[in-house]
Amino acid sequence: LGASEEMLLGTLDLEHVLNEKTVRFSPGLLSKADGGVLYVDEVNLLPDNLVDLLLDVATSGENRVERDGISHSHRSEFLLVGTMNPDEGELRPQLHDRFGLSVQLDNQYSPLERVEIVKRREAFDQNSTAFCQAYAAEQELLLTRIKKARSVIADVKCDDQLRLVIAERCSEAQVDGLRADIVWYRAACAHAALNQRSDLSIEDIDAVEELVLAHRRKAVSPSQQKNDSRPPQEPPSQEPPSAPENKHGFQRPDDSQRQAPKLGDKRQQDPESEGEWGSMQPQQQKTLETVALDLAQNSQEALFSSSVKTRSVVAPELSNRPDWFSTLLSSLPSWPPKQLKFKSRRQSEDLLHLVLLDTSASTLKAEGFAHAKGALLQISNQAYLAREQLALFGFGNNQVDTLLPKLRAPKELGKWLDNLPAGGGTPMREVFIQAKTYLEKLQRQNPQLKIHSYVLTDGRSSSSLEGIQLPGELVWIDTELSTVKRGKGQRFAEELNATYLSLAGAC
Repeated sequence: LGASEEMLLGTLDLEHVLNEKTVRFSPGLLSKADGGVLYVDEVNLLPDNLVDLLLDVATSGENRVERDGISHSHRSEFLLVGTMNPDEGELRPQLHDRFGLSVQLDNQYSPLERVEIVKRREAFDQNSTAFCQAYAAEQELLLTRIKKARSVIADVKCDDQLRLVIAERCSEAQVDGLRADIVWYRAACAHAALNQRSDLSIEDIDAVEELVLAHRRKAVSPSQQKNDSRPPQEPPSQEPPSAPENKHGFQRPDDSQRQAPKLGDKRQQDPESEGEWGSMQPQQQKTLETVALDLAQNSQEALFSSSVKTRSVVAPELSNRPDWFSTLLSSLPSWPPKQLKFKSRRQSEDLLHLVLLDTSASTLKAEGFAHAKGALLQISNQAYLAREQLALFGFGNNQVDTLLPKLRAPKELGKWLDNLPAGGGTPMREVFIQAKTYLEKLQRQNPQLKIHSYVLTDGRSSSSLEGIQLPGELVWIDTELSTVKRGKGQRFAEELNATYLSLAGAC
């Protein structure tokens, strides 16, 4: 993650320039990885400029360097291997599809497995040489098997009926493009060759299915359900399922453990916002994607850095990275250079969009919850295009839930929002207290972090927000659509010194 463009692409051989006074290319990682493996740890956190460079070279197989007075090209064909934690953010789509196969790891082990892992670790620490020798025969057998597979893989045959099976399963999984079909066929051929078979079989196709589709699947295919060896799930209950984790790394809200307040419940409730709503079971409303909310119209500062924010033209701030080519060029004809020139500092900002979404039962009236989801989807889409981070808190059922942890705004959120239910009372003050604590902690970790917060609620609460101020920009988006408003959105916005917007004019 600390690699620079110069380390990746290559740059001037500075020592040669200073000693010989001639320009020579110093190869980077792309040159060293030619014919081998380029491994990227935390690949989802790789800076966008390095992702673009990797994509260009991975596509062409050639690294062309036109910078620092250098015009150079060299072959760069490598196997790209990356690891990542989905909870820390989504992988850029262009790079996501570039990975042919993926393996999903689970750190949950049985007690016997845990014991065996610890014993092997202890054996390695005590004598690493003896440990490796104990597995030398097994490794040699595997190596011999791979060499034999390489020698016969070109002769593996596949009939059109099996090709059709691959195409149908890719279609059922709703994958984008045809790279999955190509990778699946090649992986199945490799599996057949590894088992010394000259004809491709359905067994080979099944064996590599999850490797190909795990990171591409948009819908569970019938073949996966058929071949799934896990025990069958219980029939769905009337309540939403408990927090399944999806491919983006965030979890859906767990409403299965929630209980709507019973009639006569003496816990503190909001009489205005609940009443006939507070005792309702959680219900769902489909996301309305037609909400057109101008988030920059009434705020003093535009809320999205890349799309609507305007900056005055100022002299670029210099970094501590020397610009060697400019330094050498400006020093001519004198030698050695008397003064270093430095490169401009990258103008990048860390920006987090925190959304507080009212998931109480009162928002179900007049499809207010559906419209709120539409506004949230717009915020998420703009943050995604700007490559900015998003976090989502939900407050309903008399509790506050972290529905979406701090991560790069996901590309696909609409279907997940459709399954998000609303019900119960409105813990208005609690969500702001938790949001304040959460944001202050983030700012202590990163003082440069810019924060834009949004509250999507109908304002039907008798709570007081006096004395609470969230750091950064705050926009109160009133989701109450009735002409005569029973909520107190404008009053709350004034208490919080927030920009007030209403969905009534945007829907």
